[in-house]
Amino acid sequence: MCLFLNMEFFSYIFMGDSMFFNDVHTRIRFVFLVILCILLAIIIRVFYIQVFQYDKLSSLAESLWSRELPITADRGEILDRNGKVLATNITTTSLVVIPNQIKNASDVAKKLSDILQSDYEDMLVHVTKKTSIERVHPEGRQLSYEIAQQINDLELDGVYLVKESKRFYPYGNVLSHVLGYVGIDNQGLSGLELSYDEYLTGENGAIKYFSDGKGNRLELTEVYEEPQNGINLQLTIDLDLQLAAERELDNVMSKYTPEHALIMAMNPKTGEILAMASRPSFDSNHYQDYSTEVINRNLPIWMTYEPGSTFKIMTLATSLEEKTINLFEDSYFDGGAITVEGATIHCWKHGGHGDQKFINVVENSCNPGFVVMGQKLGTDTLMRYIRNFGFGSKTGIDLNGESNGILFKNENMGPVELATTSFGQGISVTPIQQVTAVSAAVNGGTLYTPYIVGSMLEPETNTIIKKNEPNMVRKVIRDESSSLVRYALESVVAKGSGRNAYIENYRVGGKTGTAQKVQNGVYQAGNYILSFIGFMPADDPEIVVYVAVDHPNGVVQYGGTVSAPIAKSFLQTAIEVLDLPPTDQGMEREYNWMDTKYVILPNVVGMNLEDAKKALKGFQVEYSGTGDKINYQSPKGGYYIKEGGTVKLMLE
Repeated sequence: MCLFLNMEFFSYIFMGDSMFFNDVHTRIRFVFLVILCILLAIIIRVFYIQVFQYDKLSSLAESLWSRELPITADRGEILDRNGKVLATNITTTSLVVIPNQIKNASDVAKKLSDILQSDYEDMLVHVTKKTSIERVHPEGRQLSYEIAQQINDLELDGVYLVKESKRFYPYGNVLSHVLGYVGIDNQGLSGLELSYDEYLTGENGAIKYFSDGKGNRLELTEVYEEPQNGINLQLTIDLDLQLAAERELDNVMSKYTPEHALIMAMNPKTGEILAMASRPSFDSNHYQDYSTEVINRNLPIWMTYEPGSTFKIMTLATSLEEKTINLFEDSYFDGGAITVEGATIHCWKHGGHGDQKFINVVENSCNPGFVVMGQKLGTDTLMRYIRNFGFGSKTGIDLNGESNGILFKNENMGPVELATTSFGQGISVTPIQQVTAVSAAVNGGTLYTPYIVGSMLEPETNTIIKKNEPNMVRKVIRDESSSLVRYALESVVAKGSGRNAYIENYRVGGKTGTAQKVQNGVYQAGNYILSFIGFMPADDPEIVVYVAVDHPNGVVQYGGTVSAPIAKSFLQTAIEVLDLPPTDQGMEREYNWMDTKYVILPNVVGMNLEDAKKALKGFQVEYSGTGDKINYQSPKGGYYIKEGGTVKLMLE
């Protein structure tokens, strides 16, 4: 600026005019202008420092004499779909020391190591470390109330107890593989805790105070920076259904001592996971006590195996969609085996099922009959639908550790591979793929992406920040085909291999599976995975459940014998949880000689007592009141009850 204003003046100087230095006034003006430029430069520099670098320099200066005692933020809570807490936090305390404030390091180290039952030399390193503040880790982390109180009572200079949040799972091993666990620093290490760690993790706070150069605390105002808690997750899981799944698995492990077992349930209309449990499991509060294999393997999404007969649903759905069979008109004669390219494929029933319609092929789970279905479809068509149902690729569920499964490449499939694929042998799938695919087969034909996090909630008000919506992947089959699939699978439960899953007064559909396990390319004798996949109500499904038990002991190795009753018990709980009404529109059950029989209870309301007794012949009748006319009966008429069961009547 000065240069521009005096350009002519300086030009005059450098042109060598000798009169310049002899002019006193000119020299004074020159000195004045130089001083003015220097002052102006200083003013500009001071302005720049005060305005533009104030925050930086202030923080640098403050760091020389300010100290912080950390306060950890709470992780976001994890809730079930009804707001019940599945993962929360408890407040603990942790030990920190400020070495410059400690007057007798050896004495402090001895006292602290005695209380914490830790090594004295390690503690001495902590209390003498050349740092402004030292967190005693790990022995001083997440202390119990009793230990913290002992340290507090010592009133040692430079020794502080600060609040620390610790993750807590109130239901122990319930949903443990899904929830996962966190490390000592509250970082997610598996499950949802890992997948959603960036949302669950909050921002830590601190108590700021000031000290002199020697670390002595100054009597100045302390600053409290409040920690910001993490975002809450609300899951699609229903805790009541989850507890039912856990209970059933506990019973299975106690009764059959299998290698593995799992239960998973989904809403077929949305892809929402309602329950997911497996054994072996672990307690997320004490994950250190378990092996890596146990805590990191979420079997419903990780485990792959041959599905067996539950996979026949895919062959059935494809055949109905392509109209290669008519369930009620086309017939197949089962002589007990079928030969394909020199390979003999046997039916599970010695001697076969004889002449049967294809609806009976489905009811009887007849392997040769399904081989014929596959042959009618051909390799390209069957495999196209299998892939469209989601097999051979990850479903995209919002959990880590999902497997792909294994399918044949079309070019590697000969007649034998086509035949075995048709009834679920020679391929590898995951349970989550099975549930997702069957849901599509029975919900009208739409494949959805399964998901387990329903929404993210603001921690203070629980208002929704982000909500996950159902994600339609593709339409696989028509509504008409899906309706026929539902009918056939309801028939399996009422009349076929799934009879042990039948629930009186409710419509249940499903399919059993008995898959022989393979080790090193060889099928293992007497070693099976027994499964059942079912849904209800069969005419308009609200829930699909999958049960698999790996090598149970002391029982006949059939899915209908082991897994179907487990699914039935779980679905009975689902009736209450989902408030599903009874119906008299379902298929009537066909009984074996050993089954407990159920019959339809007559409606006797409005009858006189004598006529009611005649109508209820064979039932145990109890009544109250003194009139002659029936005013009320329990159970209500028109529904199934056990043959010879008790009926209570109320007289006017």
